Amino acid sequence: MKKKLHQHQRYRWRTMISGLMCITLTIFLLQANYMPHLRLSYFDSPAKPKIAFLFIARNRLSLDFVWQRFFQGAEEATFSIYIHSRPGFIYSKATTSCTYFYRRQLSDSIQVDWGEASMLQAERILLRKALQDPANQRFIFISDSCVPLYNFSYTYDYVMSSSQSFVDSFSDRKEGRYNPKMSGTIPVEKWRKGSQWATLIRKHAEVVVADDTVFPVFQLHCKRKPLPEFWREEGNVGDTSKIHNCIPDEHYVQTLLAMEGLEGEINRRTLTYTLWRSGTGKERERQGWHPVTFKHSDATGNLIKDIKGIDHVYYETEYRTEWCHTNGNFSPCFLFARKFSRVAAVRLLNQTLLGSY
Repeated sequence: MKKKLHQHQRYRWRTMISGLMCITLTIFLLQANYMPHLRLSYFDSPAKPKIAFLFIARNRLSLDFVWQRFFQGAEEATFSIYIHSRPGFIYSKATTSCTYFYRRQLSDSIQVDWGEASMLQAERILLRKALQDPANQRFIFISDSCVPLYNFSYTYDYVMSSSQSFVDSFSDRKEGRYNPKMSGTIPVEKWRKGSQWATLIRKHAEVVVADDTVFPVFQLHCKRKPLPEFWREEGNVGDTSKIHNCIPDEHYVQTLLAMEGLEGEINRRTLTYTLWRSGTGKERERQGWHPVTFKHSDATGNLIKDIKGIDHVYYETEYRTEWCHTNGNFSPCFLFARKFSRVAAVRLLNQTLLGSY
């Protein structure tokens, strides 16, 4: 009788333990499916977090030789590369001199038009793909005319030393880009402007990908004014003085993070240097709203030295000076710079002005 009772008790304990194990496993699986940001802590423990470099290109990346030099010698487990180019374009030995770009194009890329919401969609596609790798913890948008100012090691340590995103963001009430038709979803006090070239932590990348509120409003109401350089293509555009000139990629991420109450988690500056044309509004309109492209004659040691020497950014609309620092220490503001022509980049590389500490 005692033997049967002992066996019955052991059976009950085994049943209870098996039940608890099933419940625990079910909870973990549910969290993995419905709470993807927890996958890294529960299921993966990469030796070192990675930076995802998100390139946005029309076709070829004309400065590929610069990036070949940049990634050479870097530990491949510390970075990932994703390229959004026109649909159907393949990065291979025939189309690029950078071996790190081989087959890194996205299979679901879309046609992107400058100044349209399709640029935002391209960014979201890049982030969605990069988020599939749980080791990717920082996400940097890179222009096809961009060059790195420092070597990979310095760049990695700089970006990883901060627990915040780097997003150029400031209030903009002057240029009339805010469309009042947005007010039902985006209040004017949350409207922000800044550089497209952001560096995001994983949490903020997930916010951008998950957004189904702000993005549709941008698609409907944030559109560029027809540019003088495209008037012939677009026909008679009439009086453009009352059209809101909204360039989506200069507002979306900044405004979304403000809407989500996340501005306290960002460094409100970009890591990519850009020189904008000076002049009055009418002069700039005649030239088109594009930054300066550095040519061969501009590519000098003094130029790179001056860019590396910038340690603060002043935001006129907010009367705010943003001093550049990482992990509590003052640091150079910029890790990258644009726009550089191919011949300018060749000259910089030949003079070993890129990629050094």
